[in-house]
Amino acid sequence: MKIMVLTLMVFVILLTSFPAPNEAADTNVGAACDPKQLQPCLAAITGGGQPSSDCCAKLKEQQSCLCGFAKNPAFAQYISSPNSRKVLTACGVPYPSC
Repeated sequence: MKIMVLTLMVFVILLTSFPAPNEAADTNVGAACDPKQLQPCLAAITGGGQPSSDCCAKLKEQQSCLCGFAKNPAFAQYISSPNSRKVLTACGVPYPSC
């Protein structure tokens, strides 16, 4: 349990510490790339649970940003994790092919 709490804390700190590349600015008419928007997915990604509807909605909004997040060393481990793939699948969002 302590490891889970520590992992969550590290993820939140990383989310707020590093700006993600804004690849969506020119090609996406949706929301700007903001990894903080994916906080509703944190528990599902780190704990392996089912994603909430809010998580899925945010993933769909940020879908065009996932490659940028995956290339950012601060977020890559979360995007490439097995639980992340499960969350993406559960939300109907394809895994990014960067």
